[in-house]
Amino acid sequence: MLFAQRLRYIVKRNMGNSGSHCPGIPSGKGPNLVGCVDLMDDLTIQGSFLRLYYPCEQGGKQRQPLWIPRHEYYYGLADFLKYNRKFVEYTLNYLYGSYRVPVEWDAPFKSDGKYPLVVFSHGLGAFRTLYSAICIEVASRGFVVAAVEHRDGSASATYYFEEKTKTVNDVGEAASSTISTLPLDQLQMKWLYYKPLKGREQEFLLRNVQVHQRAEECIRTLNLLTDINMGKPVHNIFPLKFDFTKMKDSLDLQKVTIMGHSFGAATVIDSLSKDHRFRGTVHQSFPDFTFLTGTFFGRIFQLKGTIDPHIAIDISNKASLAFMQRHLGLEKDFDQWDPLIDGKGEHIIPGTNIDLPLTNSEPKQ
Repeated sequence: MLFAQRLRYIVKRNMGNSGSHCPGIPSGKGPNLVGCVDLMDDLTIQGSFLRLYYPCEQGGKQRQPLWIPRHEYYYGLADFLKYNRKFVEYTLNYLYGSYRVPVEWDAPFKSDGKYPLVVFSHGLGAFRTLYSAICIEVASRGFVVAAVEHRDGSASATYYFEEKTKTVNDVGEAASSTISTLPLDQLQMKWLYYKPLKGREQEFLLRNVQVHQRAEECIRTLNLLTDINMGKPVHNIFPLKFDFTKMKDSLDLQKVTIMGHSFGAATVIDSLSKDHRFRGTVHQSFPDFTFLTGTFFGRIFQLKGTIDPHIAIDISNKASLAFMQRHLGLEKDFDQWDPLIDGKGEHIIPGTNIDLPLTNSEPKQ
């Protein structure tokens, strides 16, 4: 009880000192209202799992989804941060458990021409909801955004399904075709938490395997959205009303890009090398935590940078939109932010602020 009272005091004190912005994930600044659904096309770990952000229809009383959808994600964040699970669950649930994403959950898709498609890859220790601010802003500008939840052990947590009494075939593997046809009440969630390095395990060996799996998951996501665009039926595990048939012929698959943050950026590079359909790409100031965390807890959990998060994300979003217009040939007004691509603008550091070793072609001082 004493800890809870102290926590409440610290939270209130820090929120009062967190600047002029009230804590919360920012809404999109573009002309489109943004809708959101989760899509899992297969119960097994081989399937795709993503959150879809899209321009949606006005009207109705759609609810806003919770930012952290299940408490198991707190456990995963604890494992990634190397803190006690119960402590992190209590603390983060108290701080963030009531926050909701400013989108229209399960809202009807707005059929209005063809939208460019963006596949988004999260960083280490994240999951599909932690970059909502970026995905919402891009969707509000007239894109469909598919935020992948990776199942390679780099997400803090994710899940798939197994049969309660597992069916095993003659090679000792779960019969995935059988599992995929079972009702949810005959299945159980199988949680996959962040995979840390073990002992003297070399990080490159682990990350190399993971990044290749992540790239394949991004490609599967693109294939899934391609099927949806062709009007092929899609089976969503989640019991939502969203009508995927309205997305037929609504994606401009000649204008597909992939974005990522941190380890997601490495995923972008690998995806670009594997699939020619992807044409472009975009640290702590990027995940949603930076908008919801006061200075005190931001420093403890290393969730917050020194720059105002609203300034940082605005620069990033504008630069990303300008980049996509330049390389996808979009007929928008995003070129007004072209100077950001060239490293020009307030708060922009030209080149890099990291000391890089000299190459053989560079003169020594």
